Amino acid sequence: MKFLTLSMMTALAVASPITTHSETALEARQLGSSTSNDLQQGQAGSCPKAIFIFARASGEPGNMGSSTGPIVARELESKYGAGSVWVQGVGAPYAADLLSNALPAGTSQGAIDEAVKMFQLANQKCPETPVVSGGYSQGTAVIAGAIPELSETVRAQVKGVVLFGYTKNKQNNGGIQSYPADKVKVFCAMGDLVCSGTLTVTAAHFTYFDEAAGPAPEFLMSKIGV
Repeated sequence: MKFLTLSMMTALAVASPITTHSETALEARQLGSSTSNDLQQGQAGSCPKAIFIFARASGEPGNMGSSTGPIVARELESKYGAGSVWVQGVGAPYAADLLSNALPAGTSQGAIDEAVKMFQLANQKCPETPVVSGGYSQGTAVIAGAIPELSETVRAQVKGVVLFGYTKNKQNNGGIQSYPADKVKVFCAMGDLVCSGTLTVTAAHFTYFDEAAGPAPEFLMSKIGV
């Protein structure tokens, strides 16, 4: 029944137009699919000012998705310069499929393992570079599941995390296990029931464009401190 509810609600929400009180939602839709592998392709001798690792929502294309992830990345690049931020999405085996939301961790172990690999890669290539991260919907479970599995050294390099529509918000008391509370910023809209520990997706779950364009990147910038 949970699978059916999630699938039906998501289908209805995707089929409906997204409405906000600004032009940000329109800009987000125009971004389209997004894939970015700056970290995987980058050279250790040419480290950037910051590294941004993001896990997309269920059903979103690419490895960055087509909504909050690209928006935050755009704002970080606007601040530091496109060549000074490595943007990396969490890709396969993270499939961003609907059914994985119902797993105990809110996603698959394979997805969490892939995110762990990205954080470890950032430390291997650029151990002195600030790493920030984020996730949307199922992607929040990916990031929240990965960070506790990092070594203390790698985890300390992760300076800040933003989570949109945090599917493990209630279960994790609004934070991430084994990670400082002041390094996490959770965005849960009024009426977004996934933040209350359910798999019911409402229209509120699709309203994080303004946060992705303002408060979220501003929080990460404050943690990067460059």
